Order: sequence, then structure tokens, then C-alpha cells
Amino acid sequence: MTVVTPPADPNRRNPNRPNWEEPPTVAGQTGKGVVLFLVVAVVAIPLWMVLLTSLSTQSAVNEAGGMVLVPDGITFAAYEQIFTNQLVMHSLVVSLGITIVGTLISMVVTILCAYGLSRHGSFAHRPILLLLVATMFFSGGIIPTFLVVSALGGYDSYWSMILPTAVSVFNILVVRAFFSNTAQDLIDAAAIDGAGEWRTLWSVVLPTSRAVTAVVALFYAVGYWNTFFNALLFLPDNQKWPLQMVIYTYTLQGNAMPGSGQNTTGQYFGTQEITPLAIQMAVVTLTLIPILLVYPFVQRHFTKGVLLGAIKG
Repeated sequence: MTVVTPPADPNRRNPNRPNWEEPPTVAGQTGKGVVLFLVVAVVAIPLWMVLLTSLSTQSAVNEAGGMVLVPDGITFAAYEQIFTNQLVMHSLVVSLGITIVGTLISMVVTILCAYGLSRHGSFAHRPILLLLVATMFFSGGIIPTFLVVSALGGYDSYWSMILPTAVSVFNILVVRAFFSNTAQDLIDAAAIDGAGEWRTLWSVVLPTSRAVTAVVALFYAVGYWNTFFNALLFLPDNQKWPLQMVIYTYTLQGNAMPGSGQNTTGQYFGTQEITPLAIQMAVVTLTLIPILLVYPFVQRHFTKGVLLGAIKG
């Protein structure tokens, strides 16, 4: 027996829509679609032009007058040259190491500091909190920072890329707010079971704050990955430069990378002519790939609630 489903009533209210919200109109839906399309276009078109330019030949770049929007001849010669350039590949390894180690150190310090400040019975938590907040409004400046880091042995060291920016007071305050909202019943239950502060933090507080820890970790990772100013101050040896410093020197300033044979009129790699702009955009594309790979796994945490707890109601 075939069951015929009656057609949906267009005037019937969506059960997932609040009672006070009016049904969407055709004009409203169309407007939302147009706005979303424009936002995506504003974000995607520059990325498309960077990628396409990195894959274009000299003639395609000359015809486009710079950045290429419509493909006209594809070549991977720029990427072949980058991956055979020792400076670029070494800087990529340096950036990955700084990002991984720096993010781990920053997250450990941030989580421990935020948890201590969220416990109202902890020692001097209010004066420490006020001292941290004061650092958000007052700083010594570039020269005192340079003198302190150099005096502590950080000059010409990879640690100068990590330790001076290892802690963000803003991130500590955000994580502290999440930890403070952890259900007290969970903490009391853990204390009754004999859990100490370390066990409470690891088994109760952190599992209910995965959203904020993931987002803060992403912020730290992006910050370390994009940093170049500390390298400009503390790393005179270009063999220790991170990838962003290589981009700053050899892309923004237009200097030729050592060992590339690059000049201002382009060069030939095999039978394909490579423009300096294609090489520059290939390096920029290389810096975007790690963040684009990590972001989808963290993006879902942006839309979750403030507290993921075991107590409902």
C-alpha cells in the first residue's frame, strides 16, 4: 500500500523557529543569499588570485598586468623552485617548530594561570589579576623589551620568538571566565571523591571547557605562525628566520632569495619562464596551507556554547 504524503503547507510554522519570529520572506532570503555571496567573494577572490598567480607563467602575469584572475597557462615551476630552495624549506621547518613549541608553552601557562585565578580561595589571586590587567594598558616599549631579551640571552636565539609573547593576558581572562563558570557541583563531587586541584583541573574543568581551549590554542598558533617582528629584532642570521620573515624580506621588500637566481625581469626554469611575482605568491600560498588545514577542525568550537558540562537544567 502506497502512502501519499500531503504537500507541505507554506503557511505552517517551522517547529524549530521561535514563536515570536516571523516566517522569512522571499526578499529577505534573497538578500541574505546576496550578502553571503558577496562576503564569500571578498574572502575567496584574493585567495584565488594569489594561488592562480603562483601557478602562472611570465606571459600570463604580464597580460594580466600583475595578479592573475583568469587562468592562462598553468605551471608548477615556482613551487619546484621553492621546494628546492634551502632557505625557504629551512624557514618552513623553523616556523612549524616555533608554532608547535610556542603554542604548547602558551597553553600550559594560560591554563594554569587562568585556573589559579578562577579559584577564589587561591593565594593573592586578586592582586595578581589586577597586575595582569595593568599590563594590558602599560608596556615598556620596543627598546626596553629588546634590552631585557638581550640581557637574558635571547638575542640570536629561537627562544626570543616564543618567550616574550608566550602569555596573552586577554586569553587568560577569557579562559578564566570559562573556568569560573564551571558547575560548582562537579568540582564539589570531585573533591568528595578525593580529587586534588591537579585532578580537578585535568578531569573536570578542562573537559567542560574544550571549546575555549581549542579557540585560544588556535589564536596562539596563528600568532606564532604569523610572527616576524621578533625575528626582525632578535634574529640577525637569516638561516634562523621563520617563513614570515622570509616573506617580509624577499616578497614585500622585493629582494632576491639566495640561490634562486631571481632577477627583476623573471627567470627561466626548464622551458617555462618564472616571474618573481609567481615565486612570491607561491611562498604566500605556502604560509596559508597549515592554517587552512587546522582551522576546519577548530571552527566548530566557535559555534558551541560557553559551557559544555555534564549537568543539565
